[in-house]
Amino acid sequence: MSTPLPPEFPLRSRWGALLAQLPAGQVRTTAAALELEVVDITLPQSGLGLMQLNDTALNDGFYLGEIPIARAHVRVKSADGQESEGGAVLLDDRARLARAIAVLDAALAARLPGWEAAATLVEQGMAAHEQLAQARRALLARTHVDFSLLGQEEEDE
Repeated sequence: MSTPLPPEFPLRSRWGALLAQLPAGQVRTTAAALELEVVDITLPQSGLGLMQLNDTALNDGFYLGEIPIARAHVRVKSADGQESEGGAVLLDDRARLARAIAVLDAALAARLPGWEAAATLVEQGMAAHEQLAQARRALLARTHVDFSLLGQEEEDE
């Protein structure tokens, strides 16, 4: 029987983004250390995608610009025959990182041997994400402008 993840553990849909917060070398090393047979379902790819938005006035679509995208889809198999699939789509141009995250995704989802290391990385990614969010909130607070005093000037006659 597999050990359940704690209730506060992030949803699987967030694992890739949280793992991408960590140094790529750490993620690739952890994925490589798992003793799993990895088969690429689709070869890891990186490239550019067009980001399309809709104009708010006329509701016409327009392309804001290009964004880097890397994706990977793998099937992993443990020594005892358990199989799982994992995937990753990142706003990044590193296909090897996407593949490593896909391997960790598969191992963690099926609780394959070594899944604890993947869970630890996800938790570290959550901490890194929160640290970045706090830094952004601090920057936002520093740029706050109080406009309430603008209308209170006394007029000289």
